[in-house]
Amino acid sequence: MRKGRPAADEPAAPASASAAVPAPTSSSDPAPSSAPGPSPAPVPARAPRGRALRQRVAVVIPAKDESRRIAATVRSAKAIPHVDLVLVVDDGSEDDTQDVARAAGAVVVRHSHNRGKAAAMETGAQVVAMRDSPDRLPRILLFVDGDLGETAVNTAPLVPPVLEGHADLAIALLPPQPGAGGRGIVVGAARRAIASMTGWTPSQPLSGMRCLTRDAFEAATPLAHGWGVETGMTIDLLRQGFRVVEVPCDLRHRPSGSDLKGQLHRAAQYRDVQLAVNARRVRRVAGAVKDAVTPTPRTHR
Repeated sequence: MRKGRPAADEPAAPASASAAVPAPTSSSDPAPSSAPGPSPAPVPARAPRGRALRQRVAVVIPAKDESRRIAATVRSAKAIPHVDLVLVVDDGSEDDTQDVARAAGAVVVRHSHNRGKAAAMETGAQVVAMRDSPDRLPRILLFVDGDLGETAVNTAPLVPPVLEGHADLAIALLPPQPGAGGRGIVVGAARRAIASMTGWTPSQPLSGMRCLTRDAFEAATPLAHGWGVETGMTIDLLRQGFRVVEVPCDLRHRPSGSDLKGQLHRAAQYRDVQLAVNARRVRRVAGAVKDAVTPTPRTHR
């Protein structure tokens, strides 16, 4: 289960974003493309390097009816450096996803009914916060799809840019997925919307594999509903001045095909992306109107 799954609309091949400026990375990691974000809102201070290296990472896996792949995904995610917690949020599965995930070594929480990916992400982040220690930095959050299987460990390159303080949000760039049936319509709509509202053009705006700081996650909440969660998150963080990078990751997951089910999925995806974008456009206009009609305080001498 995944809202905003890149394979639902066939992803573009990994490439640097057009307006990107390279962010520093360690020499062993793929070079990410970065979005400086629009000006000025202050971003969280970078943690001292020694503290950052001791910071832990929590993998959060929203999942629905993923009993066939969830065990491999959990075991693979546990091998990611700095990860000390793998949490599966079972979003109302009708199969035995929760039991399989628990047997594979994950901490599991369950929604009694399907509430959608955004709700599962928020539940996961809340549970991680409850497990954070007050005397340590909050865990970095790494969101991973439940159907990645043994390739989940390949989300590891998303961690260093965030852990080392070079970015607040790192987004995975996936290679072309065999069997994907999308024509890029939803991806293109999301890409143009993000570019028009932030000045940054992402390569894969619907990619759901994301690593971010606790501060960035809190700044992006409440998350956009439905399949618009990734697009809404990117817009919200960039407009607040957070730093975003895209990092190539060799991931494989179950793509949506070109059959009726795949077409219906993409239609729902397009609807939710447009809802998320329009809500943010309305919010921006409302803010501009408020600023225009609010009288400027006068200073009396």
